[in-house]
Amino acid sequence: MVSNILTLMWLIPIVGSVLVLLVPKNQTRSIKYLAAIVTGVTLLLAIWLFVDFDRSEPGMQYVEKVAWIGAFNINYHLGIDGISIWMVLLTALLGFVATFASWSIDKAEKGYYALYLLLVGALFGVFSALDFILFFVFWEITLLPMYFLIGVWGGPRREYAAIKFFLYTLFGSVLMLLAILAMYFKSDPHTFSMIELQETGRAIGTSNLARLVWLGFFVGFAVKVPIFPFHTWLPDAHVEAPTPISVILAGVLLKMGTYGLIRVNLPILPDASLYFGTFLAVLGVINIIYGSLCALAQKDMKKLVAYSSIGHMGFVLLGLASFTSAGVNGAIFQMLSHGLLSGMLFLVVGVLYERAHHRYIVYPDDYEDPELAGKLSFGGLGIQMPVYTGVVMFAFFGSLGLPGLSGFIGEMLSLLGAFQVYPLLTALSVLGLIFGAAYFLWALQRMFFGEPNPRYEGIREISARELVSLVPLLLMVLLLGIFPRIAIDMFHASEFLQNLTTIFPNI
Repeated sequence: MVSNILTLMWLIPIVGSVLVLLVPKNQTRSIKYLAAIVTGVTLLLAIWLFVDFDRSEPGMQYVEKVAWIGAFNINYHLGIDGISIWMVLLTALLGFVATFASWSIDKAEKGYYALYLLLVGALFGVFSALDFILFFVFWEITLLPMYFLIGVWGGPRREYAAIKFFLYTLFGSVLMLLAILAMYFKSDPHTFSMIELQETGRAIGTSNLARLVWLGFFVGFAVKVPIFPFHTWLPDAHVEAPTPISVILAGVLLKMGTYGLIRVNLPILPDASLYFGTFLAVLGVINIIYGSLCALAQKDMKKLVAYSSIGHMGFVLLGLASFTSAGVNGAIFQMLSHGLLSGMLFLVVGVLYERAHHRYIVYPDDYEDPELAGKLSFGGLGIQMPVYTGVVMFAFFGSLGLPGLSGFIGEMLSLLGAFQVYPLLTALSVLGLIFGAAYFLWALQRMFFGEPNPRYEGIREISARELVSLVPLLLMVLLLGIFPRIAIDMFHASEFLQNLTTIFPNI
């Protein structure tokens, strides 16, 4: 094993961010190539980690631990297991492809790429940190670049969306920090180590303190997922954010919340997790049905994808709330699958928006004004953009859970695990699958079939650069859909999943 490789994973993008600031602002091509090289190097490192990872070892690997603030037992402590390695790989892959999607950014490119690389570096830190203070530092660093990337490079209501995102996330972070401090002072000796605090969390059982600490962590993570009713920032942020930032937001940032539940709430506070299990399952079903119904009502394709994300993350919550092997495996698989598919969906939305400068899903007769209807209705894009249509159909069917693609595996395992514990709630959640098929097929019919709109007769087919961003995600979705064991076997290379029946013996 190469020492310090996890440090390199987060440090290289941050150093790249500084280097971007040193390049003259008029040399935009050099800035773009530098960003592509930096994210390409991190992707190669992530692939090397994946290949070298010992699948027979359930503990943390590539561990780095150095005393940081010794007086308070705060350490620079990094490590990954069979769960977090997939989050690192997902971050590296989406960070790389979204760099190419960013080449259409033509405003203050220097500042954009500097903030973008800072964001990617912080995300690597979140998924590899094993000390709560270090975890919190990386968690907060992601907040600032995302705020500016939405607020400066976003759409017409970018300031509102950025401030709303910032305030919601900051509120959750404050409660999470209080929970971290409570765990620190409860431990003896005092420690911020996630590994050591597992013993402390189990010792305090289902006391009132344990439940309050669980809720503090939960709210901090729920805002990121987002879980109803902490979700209202998400549609605004997605609609206003530039396409590559929507890719990172949906593909990686939302996973920070569910990753936190898996890394913190369940293993550190298992008794409190069991106490709140039904509550978590109910919220999961609400997310599924509410998000799907909201997506069904949208006329903006980007809003449709944003609300669909709320629904799909509900399956993650439902699987986790089952505390079963099938449910937890399905939840983690769904996190990974949704990261890939949501990245594809936002990229294909961006392709169309760059050409038509709108994202409406309407029929001409939806508007009384014929001129307005002519501007906002597509129709017949399957004839004019056949390659693009094929990619969109693949992403749609993957997201609605077509067998053979990754979306089916995650949802199936989540439902399989949840049905063992919550049969009625699981039956209700299946409505989300029906609504999901409805809104994706509805969008497909209105935009890609029927009579072509003469206004878009000369619309350009998807370009080679845009395909470079999409094809790696497409191949991963297909690979994981056909060979899910590639991921599931690695999930079990974690102490949490190997000890699941010991942690939750009553399930």
